Amino acid sequence: MGKEYNIQPVDVPHVETKYRRIQTAIPHPESVATLEKLRRLEPVSMQGQPPIVWEKAEDIFVYDKHGNRWLDWSSGVLVTNAGHGIKEIRDAIINQVNSGLLHNYVFPSEERAELAELLASVAPDGLEKVFLLTTGSEATECAIKLARTHGIKVGGKSKIGIVGFARGFHGRTLGSQQAGGMAGQKAWIVNEDPAILNAPFPDGYWQQDVSFDTFLKCIADRGMTAANIAGVIMESYQGVGPDFAPTEYAKKLRAWCDENQVVLIFDEVQAGFGRTGKFWAFEHYGVTPDIICCGKGISSSLPLSAVLGKAELMDQYAPGSMTSTHTGNPVCCAAAMASIRKIIDEDMTGNAARLQPILLAGLKAIHAKHPNVIGNVTAAGLVAGMQTVKPGTKDPDHDLAHRIIELCFQRGLLLFAPVGAWGQTVKISPPLSIPQEALEEGLAVLAQATDDAVAEFSSK
Repeated sequence: MGKEYNIQPVDVPHVETKYRRIQTAIPHPESVATLEKLRRLEPVSMQGQPPIVWEKAEDIFVYDKHGNRWLDWSSGVLVTNAGHGIKEIRDAIINQVNSGLLHNYVFPSEERAELAELLASVAPDGLEKVFLLTTGSEATECAIKLARTHGIKVGGKSKIGIVGFARGFHGRTLGSQQAGGMAGQKAWIVNEDPAILNAPFPDGYWQQDVSFDTFLKCIADRGMTAANIAGVIMESYQGVGPDFAPTEYAKKLRAWCDENQVVLIFDEVQAGFGRTGKFWAFEHYGVTPDIICCGKGISSSLPLSAVLGKAELMDQYAPGSMTSTHTGNPVCCAAAMASIRKIIDEDMTGNAARLQPILLAGLKAIHAKHPNVIGNVTAAGLVAGMQTVKPGTKDPDHDLAHRIIELCFQRGLLLFAPVGAWGQTVKISPPLSIPQEALEEGLAVLAQATDDAVAEFSSK
């Protein structure tokens, strides 16, 4: 999986609708110098996204400097939940910059205190402590550390096991990659930590046995018992889909963790802040974790993440021994407070819930038309995925997903590169502010792009 998009300009039909405008070759010829500079100076790993050089982004739109406008279905990879460049967020950032406080390490600030209070107020009862960080990977690494520290405290040095899930994604740092288990990605770190396990994720498509027995068997097969497990980390939905576990499975997992003094961590980095039609995606299960990892949509803009958890877990380290250089950066805090309040005040979570049936129906129609190559479609709120396979099989087809996305951005619908363990998923994640009319227009573009890509591949 993983390949570059062509950066040579392609003449494409012009588009002019309420939500899309394409009036040049894509990418624009004057963009090529920037694209070539990035390819020369950055690592190859940075070269996978569509070759659109952004000039600005506003609400549900992305613009280049040549008059083209895309309907954005990426949210900057699930960051801009409240929309791109929203006035309230820009004003909050500008006001904070003009205040003169741009950085203060972990010296106290009113901004950090206010955001911590706001996050605690939207967290479930009992998760009263807040630790602010910068990236999702930082948050998940912190949660793993807290779980292992707790495990050693209650069960001794052998209680350090961490159970993640196959095809999971918790970030790109070493520990977060090992907890994830993206075995299909050739460049992924091979898990050599004997105390990190990857249980089958019970999505019902790639893993058809969705019983909790598969979780217990994974532990037993590694010669371990519950006495060796410190924590379980699970994405509230797996980003490769989105794929949810069955509710019964989640409830059994919560009960098993309670019975065995195991810390249950839900990774909400891309799932939280209204994305799935619930403020927290784990609400779909009717269970509460011991630790929440969140980020991305927290600020709809600047780098910020957080770990929310029970005091008994969060207070395990002495003063000064669990901090971070940019903890609670005041400018990022200002952005996050504005974003969270806008999501709540304008009921963007409700908008995501109301639009889910339309999004899912559109994807099911595409699936019904192409059942041999669209293996599975899922949606929750305003996150959805369409998983491509080779004709008549369950072998993932990265090339087809890649081509569908290429045809979409050439027609004014912007998605990010294919995701998933094998790069098979066309991921859909517009800002939560998107109106129904724009969503329906995007679905029409996606359906036509899929038709055209499938026809191209069939003729080869």
